[in-house]
Amino acid sequence: MQRLKLGMVGGGQGAFIGGVHRIAARLDGQWDLVAGALSSDSARAQASANDLGIAPDRAYTDFHEMAKAEAARADGIDAVAVVTPNHMHAAPVIAFLKAGIHVICDKPLAATPEDAAAIAQAAATSSAQFFLTHNYTAYPLIRQAREMVARGDLGDIRLVQVEYAQDWLSEPLDNKQAAWRTDPARSGAGGCIGDIGTHAYNLASYVSGMAATQVAADLDAFVEGRRVDDNVHVLLRYGNGAKGMLWASQVAVGNENALRLRVYGSQGGLEWDQEVPNTLRFTPFGAPTRTLTRAGAGGTAAGTRHLRTPAGHPEGYLEAFATLYSEAAIVIRAAKSGQSPDAQAHVPDLTDGLAGMDFIAACLSSSSNDARWVSLTGAAT
Repeated sequence: MQRLKLGMVGGGQGAFIGGVHRIAARLDGQWDLVAGALSSDSARAQASANDLGIAPDRAYTDFHEMAKAEAARADGIDAVAVVTPNHMHAAPVIAFLKAGIHVICDKPLAATPEDAAAIAQAAATSSAQFFLTHNYTAYPLIRQAREMVARGDLGDIRLVQVEYAQDWLSEPLDNKQAAWRTDPARSGAGGCIGDIGTHAYNLASYVSGMAATQVAADLDAFVEGRRVDDNVHVLLRYGNGAKGMLWASQVAVGNENALRLRVYGSQGGLEWDQEVPNTLRFTPFGAPTRTLTRAGAGGTAAGTRHLRTPAGHPEGYLEAFATLYSEAAIVIRAAKSGQSPDAQAHVPDLTDGLAGMDFIAACLSSSSNDARWVSLTGAAT
């Protein structure tokens, strides 16, 4: 099968997430990186392209030029990965959607509601697909957990508990990754809530199959002088009467990347920990707890769809990212051939992105009004 051609905006020398996207795109042999506008600094853009073996005529210094040129080429890119800081998502996303080129965008969707609305408008009139890399939804046992909830293994869902704790911003940091994440002009008005809180919220929605209807949020900035939140507590209400709690923090000393999810229903409960991602604890009511393993006995169709190693061999963050790229490839190939994609293929999309922006806005509003309940306008499941 011929590989799809990928371009990239952002992700040049010194960037973190661009390298993750490149590894993920290559892992399953579905994509070749052939073009890029890898930095807003022209010298860095050219040097980064050279490091990655991108041909000089496809090493761009302006994403508008790149979108126009690639759309005109017979061998132009099939999709572009937008891996810039939040405030620089909207312009390239819109440019490539208008050029009819599929977009794979890092989360969150945008820095502001206005930018999110502009992206949605561009997507509505484009022939191209939009994908959002909420990568935690692609872990095998998370997909299995979603399937178990959907088929009723837990009964009626009552409680959802999700937390995402880090400690790397416990002190002021002077580096590239911290700088834009703590600058509201680049991150958006939300700090921790947008950076990792949206991951936690998206994961809870994905597994539970439920959209929150209201939030009551308390956002704090514990580090003196910090202009955005670094710790978040959120209560969630769901339409079926279920309740949820979300905690996200980047000042929780002793936690590296502790994303944890617990879902409890009338007939059972499950627990998953991103730092131990190859096990899923499931407890049917009145029965002993079962520890399910990736690729082990008891695996479901969704949980075993993308397995690269045998049972007992760990998979994690990069493989989950790769699954999103492989699923996006399935959808794009189907679009190119005029066929319907595999119904089992799932990549977060614009709906998820808009739900995340709605969540951020509602939490900011609630927190600024003494944690009063605020209704969400809509959310993805």
